[in-house]
Amino acid sequence: MMKNILVPVDGSEGADRAIEKAVMLAETCGAKLNFLYVANINQLAINAVLSDAILDSVTKAGNVILDRALEMVPAGVEKESFSDTGSPAVVILDFAESNDIDLIVMGSRGLGVVKGVLLGSVSQYVVEQSKCPVLVVK
Repeated sequence: MMKNILVPVDGSEGADRAIEKAVMLAETCGAKLNFLYVANINQLAINAVLSDAILDSVTKAGNVILDRALEMVPAGVEKESFSDTGSPAVVILDFAESNDIDLIVMGSRGLGVVKGVLLGSVSQYVVEQSKCPVLVVK
């Protein structure tokens, strides 16, 4: 029985489609939705010292994305949002393991095509490394 569904969000169309699918599953199973935004600090921190202004900006952007995700969930579905920093795939997997997540529902790609090829796909890494099932929504 699914009780906890993790939905990583990044503001992309793929993430929005994943939210829609996760809502359907949560309604069917009576599961709680856990939205997670991960600020990719590793990418921002290359050869730079992060200032408080940059960190504030990243945090605010994440809060906007999480608020929008929560607004997409109808009343009656339990939901909570979380924000973290680091390498998105690693943070997603750590969150899933430490929060008894039964299923991860995520978009197939939040990055642009060129960046995705160069950096590797977060969803691909999560599928390969996750200890729980992963539903990748196209």
